[in-house]
Amino acid sequence: MPSSVLSPDELGPTICVGEILVEIVATTTGEGFRSPQPLVGPYPSGAPAIFIDQCSRLGGSAAMIGAVGDDDFGRVNLDRLRADGVDVSAVAIDRQFPTGSAFVRYRASGARDFVYNIATSAASRFGWDDKVEALVRRAGHLHVMGTALSMPSAREVIAHAVEIIKARGGTLSVDPNLRKELQLSAPIERQFAELVAKADLLLPSGDELERAAGVDGEAAALRRLFELGVGEIVLKRGAAGASWFGRDGSRIDAAAFAVTELDATGAGDCFGGAYVACRRLGMGPEQALTYASAAGARNVTVRGPMEGAGTRSELDAFIAATPRHV
Repeated sequence: MPSSVLSPDELGPTICVGEILVEIVATTTGEGFRSPQPLVGPYPSGAPAIFIDQCSRLGGSAAMIGAVGDDDFGRVNLDRLRADGVDVSAVAIDRQFPTGSAFVRYRASGARDFVYNIATSAASRFGWDDKVEALVRRAGHLHVMGTALSMPSAREVIAHAVEIIKARGGTLSVDPNLRKELQLSAPIERQFAELVAKADLLLPSGDELERAAGVDGEAAALRRLFELGVGEIVLKRGAAGASWFGRDGSRIDAAAFAVTELDATGAGDCFGGAYVACRRLGMGPEQALTYASAAGARNVTVRGPMEGAGTRSELDAFIAATPRHV
């Protein structure tokens, strides 16, 4: 995904496909939800929705494909996305099923317990229709989150969209959002591998790099992914920072910003949304990496998965005021 890529105004918006949820968060630490807990929310959520919201807030042209229920949880999401400039014309409103949800509780270790309702919610009840096709045919970039591949409807839309967008000179980024231990069905594994091979940008976290490459070891995984045809790779390392890798063997490392973490959910999605927006706006990898690191760090300081997503001016202020880990 080189910096010479056409701007959003010239080639169309960045689009993301997948689940739109509300998130409800326990304010106590502990394990799970087997006793009553004080809760806050609902917050707009869903990894693709968080990504596209941050992308738009940074100034990138952005649009979402997914579905919500005809309920207040759906309106919470649509109101937020619209307010932040996201085109929601291809988001379906389902009259039968409720908006998807996720209940989250942090353990003392920082690990999280989730209770999801996605499969039997409106989140997966969308498909290829006239509104989706109209949006895809004017899009310049497709971002795919691995979580979306669990939904047949999203897989269908992604398969059509990537061919149309790449054929008109657009680009593709993939955030695996998967773990090495997760076993997918053979058709999903094939689609995931095809998407990785077509990716102009890959945005893995931790062992997702090896999961995407199918080999062990960071160096071997990078070599394999570039052999497959990946354009550039940004490896998210959490509190250890992030690294950019180019096909020519070049590398840029960015230290993480030193912040007090309140809610880690959505940090990687905000990182990705900021990085993609910056690259599509013409920034080089180093500047984009700085904004992406700031977006992820800023988001963890606020409760709610996209409540810390920042505008460019907000991120500039955050960068100026926040030290980095040495």
